Amino acid sequence: MESLEENVFFADVMVRGNPIFQIGGLVDITAKERARTINRRIASLVSQSDSFNSVQIALIDGGSSALLQVNNRVLMTVTSQDALDFNVSVKELAQLWAQDLDDSLSQPSFMVDVAQRLDVTIQNLIQDTIDNLPSFMGAFIVVVFTWLVAIAVKNIAYLWAEKTEGDRSTDILISRLCYGGVWIVGSVISLGILGLDFGLLLGTLGLTSVAIGFSLKDVLGNYISGVILLAARPFRINDQVVITDYEGTITQIQLRAITLQTYDGRLVYIPNQQVFQSSIVNITASPFRRSSIILGVEYDSDLDFVKQIIRATVVNTEGVESEREIMILVTELIPSTVNIEVLFWVNSRRQSFLKVTSDVCQGIKEVLEKENIKTPTNSYVITLDNPSLLQGGLHPTDTTS
Repeated sequence: MESLEENVFFADVMVRGNPIFQIGGLVDITAKERARTINRRIASLVSQSDSFNSVQIALIDGGSSALLQVNNRVLMTVTSQDALDFNVSVKELAQLWAQDLDDSLSQPSFMVDVAQRLDVTIQNLIQDTIDNLPSFMGAFIVVVFTWLVAIAVKNIAYLWAEKTEGDRSTDILISRLCYGGVWIVGSVISLGILGLDFGLLLGTLGLTSVAIGFSLKDVLGNYISGVILLAARPFRINDQVVITDYEGTITQIQLRAITLQTYDGRLVYIPNQQVFQSSIVNITASPFRRSSIILGVEYDSDLDFVKQIIRATVVNTEGVESEREIMILVTELIPSTVNIEVLFWVNSRRQSFLKVTSDVCQGIKEVLEKENIKTPTNSYVITLDNPSLLQGGLHPTDTTS
């Protein structure tokens, strides 16, 4: 049974791993063995030299065979059998294969090719930079000038807004919009100096706006919500607010998010889109806030007198807005106590609110104790209709049925 190699009638002759032509077998050697021998010679030649002379053709045996040589080294023999295989003369086939070898050997290796391409690219880049140096310098000057003008305009706009608006949030919005507008103008001028067609750029952005919109939907939503919040002003810096599950003081308002400091000192960054879509309770939007205290007195207390001394205590407590109405209401009658609710107004800032409410509670407790007005406790008083029974002692009576 013939081997697999014997069934291979043609094999590839290769230069640097690339096949260039095929050869057939001879009487005493298979095509694959013959190609392997030729490929070893070519590989040895390529590894020892980077420059090659043209392939030389030497006809032998009266023109029935031809030798292909490079740098005085024989690479292969073109035989009459090869000529018969390709239906051409030995000389024509030798010239054809010599040309293929010349073309392949003249091409540089991969690393040399990469180095040459890199060198050409760098040279072109350097030349383009030199040619466009005036444009680059002009664009750089415009960018620096834009930066300086943008900072100046931002500061001027902030000072103007501070005098006219008087609200720091709006001041920030106006100054940042002016700052961004100057940069947009400067960028357009810089692109024009560099020779870029701004109209074409806008057209390209228009084609990709859908993709950009989907990828930057949340980011753009936060910025747009930030502009709306700064314009609508539901809160300002240093306002105390409740947003979703967070309560604290607004410390910073940016176009992307707000910074809220909770009462225990934590900093919370809330995206503007979430703020815009949530209910906002601005605790300090009004300068005053109503506080309330509920207390209970016994049924035999003089309620008018109790109300009178409580009102006097509340009025005399520092921090209570005495100009606003103070309400003292009997709200509930339960078996053990008469509940009274005290309503009064204090500063809406949390620290003041808690302190004044605490002072009012302490003052009411002290004045009730001073006037001997008792407040019910969880202890119970048992009153006997016949106290004389206790003098002789009480004894359980046995009962039987």
